[in-house]
Amino acid sequence: MRTIDWNVTARVGAPYVKRYVEERQLTVMLMIDISASQDFGSVSRSKRESTAELCALLAFSAIQNDDKVGLTLFHGGIEQYIPPRKGQKHVLRVIREILAHGNEQAGEAADAGQSRWWGVRRRPRTARQATDIAGAMEFLLQGTKRKSVCFVVSDFFDEGYERAMRTANRKHDVIAVNIFDPREKALPDIGMITLRDPETGTTGLFDTGSARFRRAFEALSRRRAEQLEQRFRNSGIDFISINTAESVVDPLVRFFRLRERRMRR
Repeated sequence: MRTIDWNVTARVGAPYVKRYVEERQLTVMLMIDISASQDFGSVSRSKRESTAELCALLAFSAIQNDDKVGLTLFHGGIEQYIPPRKGQKHVLRVIREILAHGNEQAGEAADAGQSRWWGVRRRPRTARQATDIAGAMEFLLQGTKRKSVCFVVSDFFDEGYERAMRTANRKHDVIAVNIFDPREKALPDIGMITLRDPETGTTGLFDTGSARFRRAFEALSRRRAEQLEQRFRNSGIDFISINTAESVVDPLVRFFRLRERRMRR
């Protein structure tokens, strides 16, 4: 009874019932951490390059479904925002920005002399800029009114962002994607080395020849990864972990298959 269009029914002299078709078009937001730690890479590609490959897969998949794709680049603040749009040309621009940002020459070529993108000023990224995931989530809530599927791609070397991600997940479908390098899990035996934190600039001298030190490093890294995944699970946020030494396709395929099975239950 509620779906009868009474005006049309009276006009044609027969019951006329409205049919409602669910709108399937989605908005995919890529929230990309471009802090200095993303430039690290001990294998054939850096974490930034793995992120770009991942985003290319997600973006091209989205436009195949006629969905919109948007981009937010952040570190200690919001570096760049590109509103969601459709089309292959737009997707290529999104991927280019992820790769070019922080590289002054590439950035100048991409900018073509422009200093602003959609009201967010573009600034050269310095070596010592920490990650502010909570600030990025606040920007998402303020700037994206329509519900979106939001991929937060980072190494999550930050603190105090869990509450902001939970809040964002109430309005949007937030998916955390952890990008890590194999050397962040285990160190080889190469003797004394100097390590520098790219976000704080602090350095330290470490003896990788010590088996005790390597075991402690591996245990600490393993504990951090387990706690990171557990925090997201407890917050109701889906989690994907991607190794820069391996394919980015397999973890994505496993994730979407598990998600599809879970939604069917």
